[in-house]
Amino acid sequence: MPNFTRRAIKESFLKLLSQRPLNQITVKDIVEDCGINRNSFYYHFADLPALLEEIISEQVTAIIEKHPTIDSVEEGCGTIAEYVTQNKRVIYHIYNSLSRDTYERHLMKMCQYVVSTYLETIPVGPYFSEEDKAVVIRFHRCALFGTVIDWLNDGMRDDIAAYFRQISRLRLGWPEPENSDARTSRV
Repeated sequence: MPNFTRRAIKESFLKLLSQRPLNQITVKDIVEDCGINRNSFYYHFADLPALLEEIISEQVTAIIEKHPTIDSVEEGCGTIAEYVTQNKRVIYHIYNSLSRDTYERHLMKMCQYVVSTYLETIPVGPYFSEEDKAVVIRFHRCALFGTVIDWLNDGMRDDIAAYFRQISRLRLGWPEPENSDARTSRV
């Protein structure tokens, strides 16, 4: 039963979070929604921040497992765009709460994964040191992260997936995979 209860708590929390801001959700709201008592909640989670941390961590892990390789800029950006678009209200409520740092930390982890996994598909040659690779990863990870944060700060009005498709089409500074028909550019 503990797995069922734990899952019910998470589902109730996410349902409530899609309806209202995080600061308007209490443990009482969650336990009433999923039909358990407060002790059951505290048996599974220390508090709401611990619940939120676990949910976000699990979602990021699931996304990473779903995409063990990333073969194009568009696929990598699309992975993040798909996640934020499907969870728009939940993310907006988390982002505009005191738990913003939890979301940002996991978003940065996802951006790191997308960029470093994609760059593993690129042949770089002997002129490209590990230090160079680390610099390129850091730059593009921060650009991807900053784009999502900018979108959030702008009220999530634009179609972020379309924006990422345009970036992919323009290929601003991204090298091409070895099997690409386009000219190979240096990182």
